[in-house]
Amino acid sequence: REDGGPDAAFSLEPSEMSQLTAGVAKAWAAMGTVRYGATESEKRSLQFRRSLYVVADIKAGDRLTRDNLRAIRPGLGLSPKYFDHLLGQRVTRNIASGTPVSFEMIAAEGDSR
Repeated sequence: REDGGPDAAFSLEPSEMSQLTAGVAKAWAAMGTVRYGATESEKRSLQFRRSLYVVADIKAGDRLTRDNLRAIRPGLGLSPKYFDHLLGQRVTRNIASGTPVSFEMIAAEGDSR
């Protein structure tokens, strides 16, 4: 730093550079790794999440609406992230109130059932 020059004021000394690299390595390690899906410890608690359920009896061919589809506990049905996608979809069979929603209940696009 005592050599002068335009960048001398913010240059690092060797010991400061060592501290910087050690700090960067520590920060990199703290970031961890990305894991998708539930971990082993989370799997036991998945049932306590919300999921989609039929809350009113539906006949085959009827459409899913805000009145007959809700996100409630336990987490045995489809994730609530599918709620908007499922609205307006026709069901393939009679479904009783209290049934967890699955994709098998939904008519494929273009299916006139």
